[in-house]
Amino acid sequence: MTDGLQSRYRLGELIASGGMAQVYRARDEFLGRDVAVKIFHASATAELDFRRQEDEVNVLARLNHPNLVTLLDAAVDRSDPAATRIYYVMELVEGTDLKRRLDEGPLGARQIAQLGYYAASALEYVHAQGIVHRDVKPANVLLSIDEDGSRLTAKLGDFGVASIGPAEPISDDEVVTGTVAYLSPEQARGEEVGAASDVYSLGLVLLQCFTGELAFPGPPQHSAMARLLDDPVIGDTVPQDWAPLLSAMTAREPRERPDIHDVALALRQMFAAETGRHKADPERPENEIERLGAVRRYDVLDSPPDDAFDRITAMAARVLRVPVSIVSVVDDDRIWFTSAHGLDVREIARDPGLCASAILYHEPWVIEDARHDPRAAANPLVAGEFGLQFYAGVPLTTPDGYNLGTLCVLDFAPRTISPDELATLSDLASMVMRELELRREARELQAKEALLLNSPDTDEYGSLITNRSSTGPIELATSP
Repeated sequence: MTDGLQSRYRLGELIASGGMAQVYRARDEFLGRDVAVKIFHASATAELDFRRQEDEVNVLARLNHPNLVTLLDAAVDRSDPAATRIYYVMELVEGTDLKRRLDEGPLGARQIAQLGYYAASALEYVHAQGIVHRDVKPANVLLSIDEDGSRLTAKLGDFGVASIGPAEPISDDEVVTGTVAYLSPEQARGEEVGAASDVYSLGLVLLQCFTGELAFPGPPQHSAMARLLDDPVIGDTVPQDWAPLLSAMTAREPRERPDIHDVALALRQMFAAETGRHKADPERPENEIERLGAVRRYDVLDSPPDDAFDRITAMAARVLRVPVSIVSVVDDDRIWFTSAHGLDVREIARDPGLCASAILYHEPWVIEDARHDPRAAANPLVAGEFGLQFYAGVPLTTPDGYNLGTLCVLDFAPRTISPDELATLSDLASMVMRELELRREARELQAKEALLLNSPDTDEYGSLITNRSSTGPIELATSP
């Protein structure tokens, strides 16, 4: 399909297809960006379907969370009177969905903790708005995963059967085979459902991530009835420390399930634990030995407060409107703060410091919402009392290519950073590096002059005496 909508959205390849709608990759010709367009099947006489689609748009329009698919636009296309099309436009999430990923086999515990935490965070936000999703399943969890599997992001989508407030039972025409496998017992009984129903469904999704199999397989009626009689089996493929959480989430009685806030907290702790097991030693640059040599060459470890650097960090904090700005130098086991505007700390351990991660790269390293970024969500500076939520760091790179540390800015609330602001931070980092380089050159020159002055082959004026031969004349070579 290659036609357009409202002369604005040029449709491309089909991304997904369901009983009620199709989702296409599209190009927003007005704004020059790629988007996802969900087009409902033409049903001009199906007033119930129209109301349902309108309800979904109204629900999505109220929501704004980094782990929810963002609604960008919604309209009715009447360009063809014989085929009126209701559609809405969403952000395009590059990657796949969890259902397709699970077709390849189970996931690792660390990835499960990551996507589970993101899904739970999204549901916590949704529930706080008085909304019950009612259709948490792998197909509605959109994933982006790095090729090496080290970084994963997840967004929850498809609010087609979501409800505001306690939900009425899902009618038969709303239930499809893919949905039945993840229904809560109260949904299967046709009862009114609340937030605890989403907790149960998420529990089944996480369990399947470990096992690669449905907890309640079989025909829809058999699958729905099975969960009324039995709890899901949590087998040997599930790590022992995960079993209590999954058992609690999939309790048959809603009142016995944990609140989604507690689930999100538990999953964040799981992610931290899995990260520790996944990486026993913190990642370090490949040239770490040479880099540490460069750090010592610039002689900035444990240095006293410095007015030149303090002016730069103050300027960075003022221009970027952040409370904290730091010139950091990453040592073997700690990070020294050569200047720390807005923070009365001179050093921290290297392992939790985000600057230790920033020096792994040769471009700015930015985390706009640390609570929902897999690179930082479990970091103690983020999850603990310090409450770090935003980080942007530019490496301090020496002329021979070693990253000494960073010029970074911090905030305790999520925020974005514009290209101009990032360019300003990079310029200020260049100023820091230029100052460090000038001081290194000055120290080397002073050391060279001191060596010459203290040499036994110099006269009282510091001139170097050179004997070209035992009998030849003595020449004086003035030192530079």
